[in-house]
Amino acid sequence: MKSTIRLRMSAHDAHYGGNLVDGARMLQLFGDVATELLIINDGDEGLFKAYDMIEFMAPVYAGDYIEATGEIVSTGNSSRKMVFEARKVIAPRPDINDSACDVLEEPILVCRASGTCVVPKDKQRKTDCK
Repeated sequence: MKSTIRLRMSAHDAHYGGNLVDGARMLQLFGDVATELLIINDGDEGLFKAYDMIEFMAPVYAGDYIEATGEIVSTGNSSRKMVFEARKVIAPRPDINDSACDVLEEPILVCRASGTCVVPKDKQRKTDCK
């Protein structure tokens, strides 16, 4: 099962000079994707326990459109192992004018991660989870 969200990074997301977005913003998106996956899978938001791998691959800037995807790759009694990727799919073109943007022919991988979420047994509402 996969989940995807797409969001434009705003000036509010820029944390560093040059409108650079903090890498933690990608992890926040992964958390939202994980929550949706747990709700679909278990009928409960669950809790994010830990990331076991995070790689920042390319910079993200205010104005970029980011597509974050996640997938449950294994399921235990209460644990859900997940993998995530974030890709830049649209980039602003301030060299052309202040509102120009390009849809990227080939999305740019900006971050990937894996981690584990937990849904306590007593909160699992889907019959195939028990």
